Amino acid sequence: MPEEETINEGLGLAEAAGLTENAQEVGFNFFASFWQYFQSDLISSIPITICSILVVAAVIERFFFYNRNNRDISKFIQNLQKQLEKGNLEAAQMLASQLNSVTGEVAEEGVRLLAVQKEDFSRAYDITVAIVIRKLQKFLPILATVGAIAPFLGLFGTVSGVIKALFRMSQGSEGASLAMIGEISNALIATGYGLAIAIIAVVANNLFGNIVKRYNDDFMLLKLLFLSFANVNFDVSPMNHQAHNHNEYVNHGEAKRERFEAPQTGDTNRPPYPDFLK
Repeated sequence: MPEEETINEGLGLAEAAGLTENAQEVGFNFFASFWQYFQSDLISSIPITICSILVVAAVIERFFFYNRNNRDISKFIQNLQKQLEKGNLEAAQMLASQLNSVTGEVAEEGVRLLAVQKEDFSRAYDITVAIVIRKLQKFLPILATVGAIAPFLGLFGTVSGVIKALFRMSQGSEGASLAMIGEISNALIATGYGLAIAIIAVVANNLFGNIVKRYNDDFMLLKLLFLSFANVNFDVSPMNHQAHNHNEYVNHGEAKRERFEAPQTGDTNRPPYPDFLK
């Protein structure tokens, strides 16, 4: 009777792989084989599934984030340059705030630095850009990590499946060859599963990385624009008056009233930092 159980178990795996008792091809059922692999090798299937969930979540979140901040800045830079040529920093700052994107936040901070920190503008602006770049690169390390480890997780599942198949074959019972075929078929699914997740993660990481580079190029264009006006003496009294009356801001989506306190050694009328620097 133990031999009959072994034969039946082997035939079940073979049927999932698309073979009958007479080794006749009846059509490959991918979902049945995948489910059989998932149940038989939880050590590799669960980590790969977790990786797939992380990839899907990161791709969806980054897609909507970049889409929400996507702006054509060519016209914006032209309008910003016109306001700077007129010496109207207040209008330039308002124009930047109306852009309503990370590029607008950098431009708004650049206008502020142009008014209060001309001598060290380049270094202060680079700090702002570095902070925003980190915001743009959020979750991209997850995609890079999954793209690197997912193929190895799949390979681990394949190796463990082949070991099981060889062990079954070593029993020498009738029907062991069909059981081995089913085990190897399920084992190869692990490699395909890991490779599929890795390909999606690598492609998404490269696409999003190019988007971050495009944002960085936009920030450099803004820096060149600001540096071209670094030697201009602007009238910053309207901005100082506006900063003096500014006494509330929004942090993490919750309204909080706070009195802005400037450093004791600095300009007491310095406007507050934008949201992404808080």
